[in-house]
Amino acid sequence: MSATPVAADPAPVQEGHLRSLAKAVSWRFVGSMDTFLISLVLTGNLVWAGTIASVETLTKIVLFYLHERVWRRVPWGADDGHHLRAVVKGASWRAVGTADTFMLSWLITGHVGSAASIASVETFTKIALFYLHEQAWARLPWGRAAPRAATETGPEPAPAVAVAG
Repeated sequence: MSATPVAADPAPVQEGHLRSLAKAVSWRFVGSMDTFLISLVLTGNLVWAGTIASVETLTKIVLFYLHERVWRRVPWGADDGHHLRAVVKGASWRAVGTADTFMLSWLITGHVGSAASIASVETFTKIALFYLHEQAWARLPWGRAAPRAATETGPEPAPAVAVAG
């Protein structure tokens, strides 16, 4: 019986902090435009729509960044651009985002019905938009950290220095 090492599954691609932040900002632009349009159509009030979209820009950038940092630790489907991963990740983000939209809309409009309508419509539009956003970012290599080996626990080894001579 030989002691042949068994190759471990490769480590999932890790996203750097700047990549997570850039994804948060780009998503928030898309998401805020969607929120603004939905809020305007459903309430007919330009001030409310603008206020909801503006305030959520701040709250959701922070929430999205935290969501990205959590999902970077989930290895399932990360290496192969798994479409189901994008759908599940989108649904988990939508749960957080819908709660945020509902609360902000209720606080700004003072109408629970308007808040529920805005949050409900967003559930559908945002899942589709988030999926498309994830697929676009999956094709962009910028900001990905090199995966660490499964057995590596210490700091990166020092590069070998060649001596001319």
